[in-house]
Amino acid sequence: MTQNNPLLNAFEMPPFSKLKTEHFKPAIKEAIEKAKREINEITQQNNPTFENTIAALDHAGYDLERISQILFNLNSAETNEDIQQITQEVSPWLSDFQNDIMTNAELFEAVKQVYEQKDSFNLNPEQQTLLDKHYKSFVRNGANLNKDKQAKLREIDNKLSTLSLQFGQHVLAETNAYQLHVEHKSELKGLPENVLESAADLAKNQDKKGYIFTLQYPSYVPFMKYCENRKLRKILALAFGKRGFQNNDNNNEEIVKSIVKLRYERAQLLGFKSHAEYILEERMAKSPKNVNDFLDDLFSKAKPAAQKEFDELSQFAQEIDQIDQLQKWDIAFYAEKLKQQKFNLDDELLKPYFPLNQVIDGVFLIAHKLYGLSFKEVENIDKYHKDVKTYKVHDEHQNFKAIFYADFHPRAGKRDGAWMTLYKNQFKTKAKNERPQVSIVCNFSKPTKTQPSLLTFNEVTTLFHEFGHALHGMLGNTQYRSLSGPSVYWDFVELPSQLLENWCYEKEALDLFAKHYKSGEPIPAKYVEQIKAAANFNEGMQTLRQLSFGLLDMAWHTTNPKEIESVKDFEKAAFEPTRLVDDVKENCMSTAFSHIFQGGYSAGYYSYKWAEVLDADAFEAFKNKGIFDTETAKAFKTHILEKGGTEEPMILYKRFRGQEPNPEALLKRAGLLKP
Repeated sequence: MTQNNPLLNAFEMPPFSKLKTEHFKPAIKEAIEKAKREINEITQQNNPTFENTIAALDHAGYDLERISQILFNLNSAETNEDIQQITQEVSPWLSDFQNDIMTNAELFEAVKQVYEQKDSFNLNPEQQTLLDKHYKSFVRNGANLNKDKQAKLREIDNKLSTLSLQFGQHVLAETNAYQLHVEHKSELKGLPENVLESAADLAKNQDKKGYIFTLQYPSYVPFMKYCENRKLRKILALAFGKRGFQNNDNNNEEIVKSIVKLRYERAQLLGFKSHAEYILEERMAKSPKNVNDFLDDLFSKAKPAAQKEFDELSQFAQEIDQIDQLQKWDIAFYAEKLKQQKFNLDDELLKPYFPLNQVIDGVFLIAHKLYGLSFKEVENIDKYHKDVKTYKVHDEHQNFKAIFYADFHPRAGKRDGAWMTLYKNQFKTKAKNERPQVSIVCNFSKPTKTQPSLLTFNEVTTLFHEFGHALHGMLGNTQYRSLSGPSVYWDFVELPSQLLENWCYEKEALDLFAKHYKSGEPIPAKYVEQIKAAANFNEGMQTLRQLSFGLLDMAWHTTNPKEIESVKDFEKAAFEPTRLVDDVKENCMSTAFSHIFQGGYSAGYYSYKWAEVLDADAFEAFKNKGIFDTETAKAFKTHILEKGGTEEPMILYKRFRGQEPNPEALLKRAGLLKP
C-alpha cells in the first residue's frame, strides 16, 4: 500500500495530481503511528535535555502535520462529499492523538524536568519560548488532571472537532444550494454590465434563460450594492442571512449551542471560568476584562459617529427614494450611492484600473521594493485545481525563500471568504533552512468573454491583506517550525496583513500597478485622492459592525451557555447595543459565523481591531520616512516577519518601533479622533 500511496512516500511538495481520496485515511493512520514511535523515543531518554526532549517533541509528528495540512486545506478550497466524509472520520483520530500526547504522563514528566531545570541549559530566547510553549500546552490540555477528567477532556475534544467540521460543511452547503434566477434584465437596473455578464454566463451554463445570482461574494456583494430592485435585494439578503438557520439538514443552531457548551465545560475542567479566559491567557490581551474594556472604549467613540452616519444615510434614502426606514438590505445600496455623491467615487469607475493580474504584479513589486523578494511563476509545481497559480520566491541575493500558491476564483468546492494557509512550515535543521510553502485563497470574480477579472477596491485590499499574511509565512526564519511565520499570538497575527493594506491608499504604490486594462493609462490622481478621502466614509458604522461581531464572540464565550435556549434570542441581545437597523427574525449570524465556530477566532474576533491599533502605529513609522523606506522595512522584516512567535509580541513590536503602539494612531486614521 505504501508504494501506491503518494502521501506515504517522501514528498517535497504536495503531490496533488497523484492523490486519491482513499489515500488519506491509511496515510494519516500510518503517520499517527510513526509520530507515536517518535514520542516513545523521547520518553525513553534517561536524562531529559532541551535537545532530546523539547526540540525532539517539536519535530515529532512532522509527517502527520504535512498530510493533515493537505487534507484540511483541500476541505476548505476544493472539497467534495468524499473529502468531507474523510475529514469527519479522521478528526477524532487526530484529537485522540493530541490527547494521547497531552496526557502522556512519562512525556509530561520529561518536559517538566527540563522546564524546572531550564536555568541550567543556557537557552536563547527562542528556546525559552519553545520550552514555555510546550510546558504550558501540556498544562492547558489536561496533563495535571486525573484519569477520569482526562478521559472527559478527550471526549469533549473529539466532539468539538466533529462539530466544527459539520458547522462549516453546513454553511458551504447552504451557500451552494441557493440561486436567485431572474429572467428579465429590466428587473436588474443598476447592476454593472460585468456583473450581469457573469450572471448570464452562469444561467447559460445551466441551460436557463436570463441571469443567476448566488450567495458567493463576487455575486452577492455587487448585487446588494447596485441593484435598484429593493424587493430582489431583500430576497437575496434574507437568503444570505438564513444560512444555517433554516428548518433543514444544514441547520446549525444545535451545533452552535453544543460547541459553546463543550468549550465552557472544557474550560471549567481545566480550572478556567470561561472559554474566553482559557483562550486569552495565551493572547496579548490576557483577559476577557481587557478585551471588553478595549471594545467598550472603541464603542464609546464609534457609536456616536455611527449614529450620525446612519441618520445621514436615512435622510439621503428618504430624499431620493422616499424610504421611510432603512433595512438590512438597503445599507450597502444607499451607502454606495451616497459615497458616489460625496466623493464622486464609484467602484465601477475604479475596477478597470484593477485587473487581477496587474494587482498581483503590483503586490509582488511592493514586496520587492520593501523586502527584496522576487516572484517567478512556474508551471512544474503540482496543483489541486487548474485555477491555482504557483510561484517560486527568491530574495535579493537569489536565495530561495518559498513556494507560493495563489487561488483566486470561487467554485462549488471552495468556502467563501479569503484566507492564508501553509502546506509546509519553515524551520531549520543541522543541514538546511527548510523553506515554507504558502497559499492564499480568495473569491474574486472570474474573467468573462469580454474582460479580465476586475477587482473592486475592497477586493484589492483583501488581496493585499492575505498577501501580508503570506509574507509572514514566506519570510519566517526561526529554528523551530511551531514558532515560525504566523505561529504567533492570535491578536498579533493580523499585524502583517492589515499593515500591508495601507499601501493600497498611497499614490506612490498605486502608480506601480493601477493602470486601465484597455488603455494602460495610470489611475488618475483625482481617483487616488477620492479613494483616500473616502477611506473613512461611514467608518463609524464600519467600526460598529466589527465591534458587534467582537461583542457577540465574547458574549458566546464568557457566558455560562447552559441556560441558553435560543441562539437567535441570545444573538439579538448581544447585538442590541450596536444595532442600527431593525432585527430580521428570519436571519441569524451565529449559525454562519465561521470565524468563531469553524476557524480559530473563538474569543478572538476582537483581534482585527486590536491589530488595527498595531498596524496604524506601525504604518506611521513608514509614513515618517517614506512608504518604501528600506531601513524601516528591514526593521519590520527583522523584528516581526522573520521572528514569528519566538518572543512575546510586545517585545518584538517595541524592537521594531522603539515604543508601545499608540491607540490614537488608529482613531485618527479612522476619523474618530481629530488630529
